[in-house]
Amino acid sequence: MKEKIKEKFINKLVRARTTSLSQLLQLKRKFSKEYKAPLLSNITLLAVYRQMVSKRSIKRIERIEKLLKRREIRTLSGVSVITVLTKPFPCPGKCVYCPSEKGMPKSYLKNEPAAQRAFLNKFDPYKQVKMRIVALNKTGHPTDKIELIILGGSWTAYPEKYKAWFVKRLFEAANGRPASDLPKAQKDNEKARHRIIGLSVETRPDLVTEKEAWKMRELGITRLELGIQSIYPEVLRKIKRGHTVEHIVKATKILKDFGFKIVYHLMPNLPGSTPAKDLKMFKTIFSDERFQPDMLKIYPCVVLRTAPLYKSYKQGQFKPYSPKTLNELLVKIKKVVPPYVRINRLIRDIPGDSIIAGNKITNLRQLLQDKKVKCQCIRCREAKSKTIEGKDIILVKRQYYASGGQEIFLSLESKDKKTLYAFLRLRLPQIYDAQARKPALGINRMSSSHPPYPTSQTFQSAMLSDTALIRELHTYGQSLPLRRRADSQIRSAVQHSGLGYKLMQEAEKIVRKKSYKKIAVISGIGVREYYRKSGYRLENTYMAKALINH
Repeated sequence: MKEKIKEKFINKLVRARTTSLSQLLQLKRKFSKEYKAPLLSNITLLAVYRQMVSKRSIKRIERIEKLLKRREIRTLSGVSVITVLTKPFPCPGKCVYCPSEKGMPKSYLKNEPAAQRAFLNKFDPYKQVKMRIVALNKTGHPTDKIELIILGGSWTAYPEKYKAWFVKRLFEAANGRPASDLPKAQKDNEKARHRIIGLSVETRPDLVTEKEAWKMRELGITRLELGIQSIYPEVLRKIKRGHTVEHIVKATKILKDFGFKIVYHLMPNLPGSTPAKDLKMFKTIFSDERFQPDMLKIYPCVVLRTAPLYKSYKQGQFKPYSPKTLNELLVKIKKVVPPYVRINRLIRDIPGDSIIAGNKITNLRQLLQDKKVKCQCIRCREAKSKTIEGKDIILVKRQYYASGGQEIFLSLESKDKKTLYAFLRLRLPQIYDAQARKPALGINRMSSSHPPYPTSQTFQSAMLSDTALIRELHTYGQSLPLRRRADSQIRSAVQHSGLGYKLMQEAEKIVRKKSYKKIAVISGIGVREYYRKSGYRLENTYMAKALINH
């Protein structure tokens, strides 16, 4: 179809004041019939619209951009998420549920979306990021703020040289130019067009040490996904997981003391478990101070042909929960998740034709939401595309104890607490009495059956003493380009309404009252400039600020 005809449709769309997808489709059909042409795709129309805006034949219209954007939900959490995979490496685990496909990292299948992109790009980190940035831009999504997720198995088991090279290439892809070394690539990203505001990897709890934590900080990693799967020793043994509950507890404490955000991977329906035990596991995780993750990925166990569990299934030794049982369990699980936790995934994105037995519905979360099954988790309450109304926002402070420290979850929410606009995770690794300068009573509220945590050389030993940690700061709403501050869209958007700054001020106020001398942020490389504006300076890979008590 000629460009002039496409431009005619855009002009018609401007005049029609179309606001819904159904109205857009109706307009497309009418136009197609009139010009005897195939229906125009949103991607094509978006490209033509952008050309017309750049030529100044029409003005920027937020309504049209929103209509033509494909899968708006991708950037409604405030960032553009890009997932990449490492090349295949030997895995230290022998888990019975884990598939082994030739040419793929352990536990991943070629027909999974992100894995497929990685395989097509021969696991080249640079090409994976570039391909995704182009795809997101074509479908109308800004890529100024990128959250990079590195998958592929146990990151801490990979060769050091490969890890450094892989991360360097990720930054170079975002920067659009090569760098002499990783520190230079990171420095370039602080002011790049595509800024990496968060970097996540996954590993096993038994591979987490303080030395590994420091190595990850040097790479710019801000979040760890831990393959926990279960907290029952008998289940861990039965699935040949290879780590213990003690490993989970120790890894969780180390990562929190370094300020990392922690995602637990948990698997209901494992051999040796039951729906009742699974539900109890989730209740324990949020009542026992040894655990308390920040986020969850819930992956009900399924049977895959290349996994050892397939043999047990064929012999009748393992039977997955029925759809009804699984659905009822997930509903109960969602109800016990606290408001300071985000359920990132409810089902793993494995295509149904690869699953021999178990849940094959990949959009199960959506189906539960359609049935009005919601919970108080962060993701269910995100502001998404809602505009901000200052008079309706309240500050909420939630406190809990975890891994030998106090966690304070500060959030700005609607009065009914159903909409979450922004939040901050503050960790006080050691609570001090202002006069006695001794640890205050009550910081370690574990039951007497749990052994005390060992003293460790953590973040505190490498920074000045009395340092509080901001482990996460997030403002929700549609991800918006960094360079469009004057736009009317920006002025009404949650992301650029100063909520993050307000939470930072509140955190500093709390830290001063607790007599800490310093506050530090585990900042993503691409967010360092944001913290510099509030007086923070780079120190030992963290953005830190000395506090003056009043």
